[in-house]
Amino acid sequence: MDRARRAHGTRRPRSVLALLTAALLAVPGITALSSAARAADADVSRNGGFESGLSGWTCTAGTTVNSPVHSGTSALQATPAGSDNAQCAQTVTVQPDSQYTLSGHVRGSYVYLGANGTGTTDVSTWTQSAPDWQKLSTTFRTGATTTKVTIYTHGWYGTGAYYADDISLIGPGGSGTGQPPAPPAGLRTTTVTSSSVGLSWSAVTGATGYSVYRDGTRVQTVTGTSATASGLAAATTAYGFQVTANNDAGESARSAVVTATTGPGGGGGSPDLPAHALVGYLHASFANGSGYTRLADVPDSWDVIDLAFGEPTSVTSGDIRFDRCPVTECPNVESDADFKAAIKAKQAAGKKVLISIGGQNGQVQLTTTAARDAFVTSVSKIIDTYGLDGLDIDFEGHSLSLNTGDTDFRNPTTPVIVNLISALKTLKARYGTKFVLTMAPETFFVQNGYQFYGSGKWGGQDPRCGAYLPVVHALRDDLTLLHVQDYNSGPIMGLDNQYHSMGGADFHIAMTDMLLTGFAVAGDAGNVFPPLRPDQVAIGMPASTNAGNGYVSPGEVTRTLDCLTKRTNCGSYATHGTWPALRGLMTWSVNWDRFANWEFQRNFDAYFG
Repeated sequence: MDRARRAHGTRRPRSVLALLTAALLAVPGITALSSAARAADADVSRNGGFESGLSGWTCTAGTTVNSPVHSGTSALQATPAGSDNAQCAQTVTVQPDSQYTLSGHVRGSYVYLGANGTGTTDVSTWTQSAPDWQKLSTTFRTGATTTKVTIYTHGWYGTGAYYADDISLIGPGGSGTGQPPAPPAGLRTTTVTSSSVGLSWSAVTGATGYSVYRDGTRVQTVTGTSATASGLAAATTAYGFQVTANNDAGESARSAVVTATTGPGGGGGSPDLPAHALVGYLHASFANGSGYTRLADVPDSWDVIDLAFGEPTSVTSGDIRFDRCPVTECPNVESDADFKAAIKAKQAAGKKVLISIGGQNGQVQLTTTAARDAFVTSVSKIIDTYGLDGLDIDFEGHSLSLNTGDTDFRNPTTPVIVNLISALKTLKARYGTKFVLTMAPETFFVQNGYQFYGSGKWGGQDPRCGAYLPVVHALRDDLTLLHVQDYNSGPIMGLDNQYHSMGGADFHIAMTDMLLTGFAVAGDAGNVFPPLRPDQVAIGMPASTNAGNGYVSPGEVTRTLDCLTKRTNCGSYATHGTWPALRGLMTWSVNWDRFANWEFQRNFDAYFG
């Protein structure tokens, strides 16, 4: 028993601890322990196990994967580029003048873990090589006025992918951290259309925001108790929705699932096309090794014929000219009168004939409003001169890129993007509902946006990454067809977080699944590119080995269509839906298919005939 308890009213002797404390307080710079420092330690980071995707994290490049993981079902995977270290970071609330321990498990080469803004000495730790999971740990003390600290993990420039999992920051919780809110209750659907679902739910005490999940993927973050999920496919599947509540302490568990089936589509954006269409480019201004094919000689199987190409007088002029192939290059070229007659004959047979702008050599950059207006005027002249049905945008190379800081595909600010959107909307308004608008971007400008968008939040990436996304999104209600060129492409990461390469059905299935499912742009689960309707999507393939890299045999074309329209014959890739209304196929080109004895056309006819 402590001697101080022997008698009430006697002076209690000072303990050794009290004497030591008094001695420490006499030393300059030593202060009494604050209430925060005496508080129970807790993990003040959010979603350190990446079980909620990238929620709470801001990443220059990265996604979550199901394997390998250190624990749970998810981990971070990020791949540095030549000028990007693929950093993922989050800012957390802390207490001043307090001790914290930062730790996490990593795999890969040159993986870093650290903290900035500590108010004292910023810290980091790293491993040169971790072929299996390795724990990294470091400590720091916050400054006297520090209430926010940024923790991060990253790889090293130009190295391979790294992985991170179970990141934690242990120490006193910041003021107001408390507990995450309860899951929202009362989730229900409101207005349902052919492409959107309205949702509402009950408010949650202590919540500062809510996250909406569609089929397990976070697609939206809002501050109120309602949201509208848009860009959905018409009448093709039942969507499952859940909602979580958020505050500074983290994210709640998900609500119960509510399902909704969208209504039938009204056919907008697809004027007078057959249910399944074959699209092909006709070499109208040149011949190359495939030879010149007269428009009148194009078989009736081809539903949309893109005249290749209209090109600008200079890269930035916006002034587009369509010069038909000269007799010196194309001895069998028809006269202008016969060419125009062939266009009318095709249209009388229900076919669409478009002018395609751009191509490999036709760089178009609408850097000014003057270039925009010149584009509208000159393209209109071509359409009117030949009596065409519409326009195909085949901007390649350096035609489209995003300025530094232009990071929101819903609200682009880059002039070449904004001016192109404006020009296309003007043309659509000028020619009305029958105007056919198609686009043929390369995978680098669309699906690659799943990993990288523009130059990134910190700069250094290729600014062309995903640069077509704001154009497609702004015009999705006017767009007849998007047929991405699934050829002449490098490996692209699919929604399974695996890289897919040209040469087989797997590549076409994975790339098309992304368009029909939607995807988080640059790995940001709160910034999702919505899916396109299946009737707006055709798959772009080369007609033969001569036409381009990435040719696949008729058997692989059939397997692609089986998987996407019937969900059979898929191989190892699991699609996120079944789309029997998929519009069809596009190929480069009609000429090369004729050179290959119409193999591509005959396979299409056999499948959909």
